[in-house]
Amino acid sequence: MDTGFTEFPLFDAIAGRRSRRFGLGMELPSGPLAHTSRSEPFGLSEVERSVLVAAATGVTGWSLGVPFGPDRPDEHAHYTQRFTGRTAPTAAGIGTPLLFATDDSGTYLTNTRDLLPSRPLPTGGSRDDALDTMVEVVRTHTEQLSDHRLDLPASPPHMLEPNLWMANTPGSTLFMPVADASEQVLGLMAMAVANGNVLFDDVAGRPAGDLSPFVRSGLLQEDKRVPMTVLQQMAYEANVSELAFMGHNMVLTMQAMGLGGLYFNGLNRWSVLGAFAEKGVKGLGFRFVQDDRWPLPNPVGLDGRIECLCPPYVSDMREAVKTFVDRKFGPAGAYDPSTPGAWRDARAVKQGVTPYSEEFVDCLGVAAQYIYDRYGKFPNTFTTMVLSGYVQAVHLDRDFYDANYQAGTYLRTHAQHMERWHRDRSPM
Repeated sequence: MDTGFTEFPLFDAIAGRRSRRFGLGMELPSGPLAHTSRSEPFGLSEVERSVLVAAATGVTGWSLGVPFGPDRPDEHAHYTQRFTGRTAPTAAGIGTPLLFATDDSGTYLTNTRDLLPSRPLPTGGSRDDALDTMVEVVRTHTEQLSDHRLDLPASPPHMLEPNLWMANTPGSTLFMPVADASEQVLGLMAMAVANGNVLFDDVAGRPAGDLSPFVRSGLLQEDKRVPMTVLQQMAYEANVSELAFMGHNMVLTMQAMGLGGLYFNGLNRWSVLGAFAEKGVKGLGFRFVQDDRWPLPNPVGLDGRIECLCPPYVSDMREAVKTFVDRKFGPAGAYDPSTPGAWRDARAVKQGVTPYSEEFVDCLGVAAQYIYDRYGKFPNTFTTMVLSGYVQAVHLDRDFYDANYQAGTYLRTHAQHMERWHRDRSPM
């Protein structure tokens, strides 16, 4: 694609990043900046949307993994869940997120979560060649879920009041990165157990299940404890960070492309995911689990597309743990010696990683099942599917900014966007 945006300097994108909310076709109803766009809403093209998706969740080769852990000083560390390299980082490749997008043409899901790199990005060629490869991959793994925009009402409780005039409006593209906390928590639990820590339910003031056999065997050390609320807080922070990295990648790319928009929150995640389906707001159609102990229902997955490692998608948490372990050590798993990686001798590195013992898997299953039995969900301190922020992209209405702001409010890329990306459309 010959738009020149891949040559845009990174620092200029960082320094020029702003939340430019007002797009073509929008209306700011009142106040000193009241303005009605003279243009009709004009949405992003499929190419523009795909470039932003690639910036968020594009596959770029192999990650370098977590190379060392003190519990196995003579082996490569066993912490990494996926070795696929991406445009945005994830903690040990554990909770690789998915990306939903919606605009006037429909609602889409891009899922590169378990994708292995089929080939490295082109070397020695242009940046546009590498971009084309990334875009091709995300296009191949993007599914259209509907032919209409997400049905998110512009009213409370579905949106905070400051967003009512602009969020998910015609002409905009709304991106919604979603993460799986069940796998993230299991990954951190496995790391804790591997280093001898007793998983401790600090709310109940007791170990997370009957872990005494594993203390007696020496797998766990009685004087080492990891509070489950702390571990789950760490997992949540990792999920949220991953989603924010994806969003910020998109926002920086928007500066280079000359698109308006912003990273923001203030949309009700339960509305977006589909908790109000019975009231006519279908959202993304996620499955929710209800329990009288919780003030809000818990999203656990989108049937057939993203299914968390917890009931109802598994019979119990022991099965969830088995699936988690298989993703590491089973056929085509992260440490399967027949699969490639970033190392010069990937087979030798992977063959040197000892799979989890039966006792280890049993210990992890006991703790995970205890959490689910006691609290009715996994994890128990926050939602199983995490949706913490959004990116909205628009074609900037420069008339609004020229009329109300000082010169320099937008970048040269915004001024040149229509000419570079939409040559068949008259400049605005």
